[in-house]
Amino acid sequence: MTSNDFTSIDVFCALDIGKSAHHGTALLADGRTTFDKALPNGEPQLRELFARLKRKGKVLVVVDQPASIGTLAVTVARACGCEVAYLPGLSMRRLADLHPGTGKTDARDAYVIADAARTMPHLLHSIDPDESVRAELTMVLGHDDDLAQDATRTSNRLRGLLTSIHPALERVLGPRLRHPAVLALLQAYGSPAQLAQAGTEQIAQVMLQAAPRMRSAHTLADQITTALAEQTVRVPGTGSAGEIVSGLAEALAVLLKRRDILEMRVAALLEAHPLAKGLTSMPGVAVRTGARILAEVGGRRVDVLHAMLKHRTLYQPGHEQTA
Repeated sequence: MTSNDFTSIDVFCALDIGKSAHHGTALLADGRTTFDKALPNGEPQLRELFARLKRKGKVLVVVDQPASIGTLAVTVARACGCEVAYLPGLSMRRLADLHPGTGKTDARDAYVIADAARTMPHLLHSIDPDESVRAELTMVLGHDDDLAQDATRTSNRLRGLLTSIHPALERVLGPRLRHPAVLALLQAYGSPAQLAQAGTEQIAQVMLQAAPRMRSAHTLADQITTALAEQTVRVPGTGSAGEIVSGLAEALAVLLKRRDILEMRVAALLEAHPLAKGLTSMPGVAVRTGARILAEVGGRRVDVLHAMLKHRTLYQPGHEQTA
């Protein structure tokens, strides 16, 4: 989207995006204000506003957050036949410093956005259809972050319990705790006594059932048996801890499975974006990293980043020559 796209705009509608409500300010091409009030973050209210403004001509809707809590406003604006764009945060802050007043209010911010759209359209960024992919990636990656944190907490709790009841066993299983075979084993036998009773061969079979291609199953089973033999005393609380260990192992297995499912979703979303091939061609960039770059950096700068890595040069904006 370039400044030439805005020559026929009749109404510049800015939305300062909020969680439950937005502040809308609409300016006509000559600078007169035609709307200036807060409105709920709901489709009926947004549709009513855009329909009202469209009676005055072609409408450009500009937001300060195109993704997350701003997604509904952008989607409704498109559905109503309005043009859409967003003003980046850095440009927004710089422009706000140039306007009278020092207090930050939603109404002031909305006016700054609308005035910038009217007088400095070159500062606006387009919200392409690819932005919907980025919005979905942001949402899915945010959920994946939550699952990763939950998995880390559960893993730490599990290792802590194993250390408290049988340090030697934890030294063997702790580093391998996220392996599906180890988690299946701990779900079946959560206490040292249960593992010892099962025996080396049964331990190996349980792990092989969970991971048939695990070549080290028998070796690990031997290591577990050796570790169990190092401790002859039974630490108080071992019985209860064993039940908790089994529960935590099950919870961790579920969390890791959900992350695997999410990764497939992330891969599908990333593949749908035109810059996916460029991203994943970078050394060391796999699905999650590529998706993270796309979601965090944004589509506008990913092509520059790829060019920098490809040509091993730093991007430098042009500067006017001085005499």
